[in-house]
Parts: sequence; C-alpha cells; structure tokens
Amino acid sequence: MTAVFIEDDPLPSWRDGRIKSLILDFVAAVCTRGSSEFRMPGERVAVFDNDGTLWCEQPIPVQAYFARDQVAAIAASAPSLKDRQPFKAFLEHDVESIHDLGRRSLFEFLLSINAGLTVEAYARRVRAWLSSTKHPALDRPYPEIVYQPQLELMRFLRTNAFKTFVVSAGGMYFIRAFAELLYGVPPEQVIGSTVRTRFETHDGHSELVKLAEVEAFNDRHMKVRNIGLHIGRRPLLAFGNSDSDMAMLHYTRTGKGRRLAMLLHHDDAKREHAYDREFRISPLIEGLNRRDELHFELVSMERDWHTIFPAPRD
Repeated sequence: MTAVFIEDDPLPSWRDGRIKSLILDFVAAVCTRGSSEFRMPGERVAVFDNDGTLWCEQPIPVQAYFARDQVAAIAASAPSLKDRQPFKAFLEHDVESIHDLGRRSLFEFLLSINAGLTVEAYARRVRAWLSSTKHPALDRPYPEIVYQPQLELMRFLRTNAFKTFVVSAGGMYFIRAFAELLYGVPPEQVIGSTVRTRFETHDGHSELVKLAEVEAFNDRHMKVRNIGLHIGRRPLLAFGNSDSDMAMLHYTRTGKGRRLAMLLHHDDAKREHAYDREFRISPLIEGLNRRDELHFELVSMERDWHTIFPAPRD
C-alpha cells in the first residue's frame, strides 16, 4: 500500500515545521511500498493517551467533572455527605484537594458513585451529560474541547491503514461511551482503567453491572502490559503528554524499525494551559528532562499547533 494523502495538507491545524514534517515523513516511510521502512497494514498500530493528549484535562479531568455533577445530585438526597471527603471537595469545587487524592484514589472514588449501573445505562448517562453540559473553565461543550490537530492526525493515520487506539488511565467504560463519536475510535480499541462487573440475567435479559471494585488501574507500566494483552503488537506510533505515558512511549520507541514517540507539551497559557507555570507540580517533568536521551519528540502546543480546538458548532 502506498501512503495516501487525503488532501493537499492532511494536517491543516499543525504549523509547518520540523514536527509536522517528521509526522508526514514517518507515515510516508512506513506506508509506501518499496520503502525500506515499509510495514504491512496489520502492523500499523498507533496509541494515544486521552486526558491532556486528545482533549483538555485541566483544571481537573473531564471524568471528574462528570462525577462532580453526580455528587451534587447524591448530596441533595443525602445532606450528611456534604461534610465528608472527597464529597466535600467536589461540592466545593476544591481543585487542589481533588488533585491531592492522587490518580488512583480519584479513579476509585469515581467508580464508587456509579456502582450498580449496567454498562449500557452508564454509557447512556455519560453521553447525555456530554451532550448537555459545558466545560466550566473553557465555556465550551465537551465535544468541542477535543484537540483539532489530534483529530486530524488520527484521521490521517487511519486513512493510511493504521489502527488508532486510546490507552488511558481514565475509566475504560467512560471513554468507550464517546470515543467513536468524538475521535472515530471504536469501543473495542479503547484500553483504560477498569472496574469489575457482574453478569446478571433478569426476565430473560442479560446485563453487565458495574461494581465498586477496581479490576485494573491502567497507568504507567500497566499501559504497556495492557497493550500487550489487548493489542498484541508493539505500536509504531505513541502519543502522550505526561510522565505517566513514558513507559508506553519507551516501549514504542525501542521496537525494531522506524517508530515515533511524541509528548505534547502544554505551554500555551493564552489558548489553553502552560502546565510548567500554572500548576504546583507539572505532570511532565521527567519526560522533558529525558526526552533527548529517550528520543521522544516534544510537540509544543504553542509552536506546533496553529489551532487547538475545533470551530464551534452551530
């Protein structure tokens, strides 16, 4: 198969420069028959982190905003919860306390408030919320806080016979509810943190019901283990934005042949965020310090992206 360019510029939201040229050259090299780096379509796997890589994750992740609205409804019927943590932090919009929970503890809390829902009912709840609510910091509907350059990159990769996967520490069932609609990634190509489920049958109808118990927290090295478990191929391209993605990027980069591992640097305070200046602890420290040693490509939001978010929908 020869590389396919779907238009004169398949990445219009990317500024012309070294990074954009690197991506185009990489795709041409691995997708053009006769190239020394040609890879068969079945080998063309690309993995993307979700929060902070495909859509905005600050000041708190979108899944935490979803939980915040649910907590408000729960507390209305059980007022005693208002003074209990972490309910109190969510109700008071205490971003610092929410961050202090840590990634795993936050995930455990998020899953606990949805226990008892069937997987399908949960997906419907997520989609209804996303379609009717705005991101409070950006004042944009949630489908419009995705990163336009990444949508173009995934589309370009799929046009050239890549399979694109989302590999996230966020909840798998949460991301599966919208990944196909927002990213063009089908649910079977979403790998995330999981809760245990129970198989139930009522009146001849079978369901999977979510339980309040973590099955797997898909962070750091667990991302690599789950890529091996669920994909079975080492990716050719990986894209992340934080130190928790380094294992996934290193696993991708150290395979045989030409590969591409990229880190998104949030350095644009005017259009989105500049993590290094705005937050007490940046999620990208080791990755910045070791990017040359590990041969990760640093993508600057400010320098490399002409546009960040999609144009508002009518």
